[in-house]
Amino acid sequence: MKKQLILLLLIIFTSSIYSQTISETDTIPDGWDTDGKITLLINQSAFLNWQPGGDNSFAGNLDLNYDFNYKKGVWSLDNKLLTVYGLTNTEDDGLRKSSDRFELNSILGKKWKKNWNFSVFMNFRTQFTDGYDYNDDFVGNNEDFPIAGLFKPAYWSFGPGFYWKKSKNFNVNLSPLTAKFTFIIDEIFTINDDDENNVYYESSNEFETFGVAPGDSVLFEFGLNIRTYYKFDLMKNISMENIFSIYSNYLDKPQNIDIDYTMNLVMKINDVFSTNLTIQTVYDDNAYSGFQVREVFGLGVNYNF
Repeated sequence: MKKQLILLLLIIFTSSIYSQTISETDTIPDGWDTDGKITLLINQSAFLNWQPGGDNSFAGNLDLNYDFNYKKGVWSLDNKLLTVYGLTNTEDDGLRKSSDRFELNSILGKKWKKNWNFSVFMNFRTQFTDGYDYNDDFVGNNEDFPIAGLFKPAYWSFGPGFYWKKSKNFNVNLSPLTAKFTFIIDEIFTINDDDENNVYYESSNEFETFGVAPGDSVLFEFGLNIRTYYKFDLMKNISMENIFSIYSNYLDKPQNIDIDYTMNLVMKINDVFSTNLTIQTVYDDNAYSGFQVREVFGLGVNYNF
């Protein structure tokens, strides 16, 4: 818990410092405002008669980051779609999934005063295909037992609150009355303890259930959600995008705060090529009792629309 609070305070402190330098105001006219980018991120290594050894490999990530926002008078609707799918291929292990993310964020706002809005937000998260733990040989073939996949799990959160919007690049949504549902639509995860054929569940641990009790397919939570979006230029041709959210469940261990932070650093080479670094860290004790970290670095081929 102490580490979570320290991380939260550092991020809030950093954001408050940079916010002093932001002079952009919300000048978006009525109507639709769209902005999107598709990035193919690639990295590759090859070895021929290389005495220290090595494993030929190729990895690619296809990334979509798309904003589609609407404004009319005092009403606004801000949407952000984030999708990532990656594969890696090595001589020893063959083709495996390396990244998988589908996330949709929507905030409906009604202007209150200056930068403040009354709001209702919605967040949906899942992944596209099954994923496996290749480091764990608990029962037979790992690919017989996925640890995640489409709606395994899926998270759906929504609730009323307040939306502070300095600009399209810096905003915070506070929702103190957030309903959160965790769905697991697969019998291999929801099988009951009493089932005599429950070989998988007896061999698994809390990570596979994502907080959903055996025999159930839905977990309901109710609590506080705060989401911050902040994008700025570190220097010419280098931009940093920060997406940060926290959640506290009033109904069970509210002190165990869930954290999800994503940092996208883009070092632009020209209109087509860039060097990209993505770091995502997640803390959710329903999934894993520790920090989960994902890092991707490589050459990006970009298409803006």
